[in-house]
Amino acid sequence: MVPFGGWEMPVSYPTGTLEEHRECRHGAVVFDVSHLGTVRVTGPGAFAVLQRTFTNDLARIAPGRAQYTHLLDEDGSVLDDIIVWWIDEEHFDVMPNASNTDRITAVLAGSAQHAEIGAVDAVDVTAERAVLAVQGPSARERVGRVIPGSTEVGRFRVAVVPWATTMVTVAGTGYTGEDGVEIAVPVARCVALWDELVAAGITPAGLGARDTLRLEAGLPLHGHELGDGISPLQADLGWVVAWDKGEFPGRSALLAERDRGVSRILRGVSVDGRRPARDDTAVLLGGVQVGVVTSGNFSPELGHAIALALVDPAVVVGTQVELDVRGTRLDGRIVDLPFI
Repeated sequence: MVPFGGWEMPVSYPTGTLEEHRECRHGAVVFDVSHLGTVRVTGPGAFAVLQRTFTNDLARIAPGRAQYTHLLDEDGSVLDDIIVWWIDEEHFDVMPNASNTDRITAVLAGSAQHAEIGAVDAVDVTAERAVLAVQGPSARERVGRVIPGSTEVGRFRVAVVPWATTMVTVAGTGYTGEDGVEIAVPVARCVALWDELVAAGITPAGLGARDTLRLEAGLPLHGHELGDGISPLQADLGWVVAWDKGEFPGRSALLAERDRGVSRILRGVSVDGRRPARDDTAVLLGGVQVGVVTSGNFSPELGHAIALALVDPAVVVGTQVELDVRGTRLDGRIVDLPFI
């Protein structure tokens, strides 16, 4: 167990990180992701508040859908990356990262004070529910043994379905590159649900596997690929920005960056050998630093090390580079994402 964003979280269970990783790629695992926040935004003005707060355009989706989006600082940096579950017409569950729940609650509550958009409530309900993420190619079939209605919830869809005598919210979202669902359950019932999922043949998995899985899938982690000084354009996530929907925090700075071109961009690095290049490792080309590693680890599926790095845009896919790991040079190659 380790501290993580104000929570105590498991790094791994007795099976170990490598086995948990492989089971997610080839079977099904369950993560306790209750550290993610839930800020419930309700009322006639809820849609308008979210539209003018986050980068993506909710008009692209509808009730019963989920959307990935960003909250930006005025300089265009990503303060947080978020999933919005649109439950029904005037009910949204906003899912921030653990350490940012208070910030997101405050921002949304502040926006809700504008009377012209109609009544809005923004309430942190994180303590009222647990969230269990079941991921892997067998995830839906095995979850379906426990929650039959979950099998009908498609990718980036959301539905409230019955489980025993309880209603749970199921979303077709996740953070591994595999298919699966995330299940929000009242906290008093979460242990019972966990036990039923494990009994259905789903393997418990911890933070270690969650990180290696998301890295193979090329998915960003807040505080690494996203954060202070890193914009959505630098993270190669320009699709998250709806330029034409109207104003949102950071839009002007982002427009200026789009017009002049980014100074660095997120790329994958395939590393020779098993030794990982960790955060802040220099990426070198001809002995000159051209970037920095933001995340690195051993890839259980590929059998060698991989990394994400912010590099000069001139360093194109296929370029051979070196990584300076405490004075040892590792050979690498810039590759397209995702790795898996």
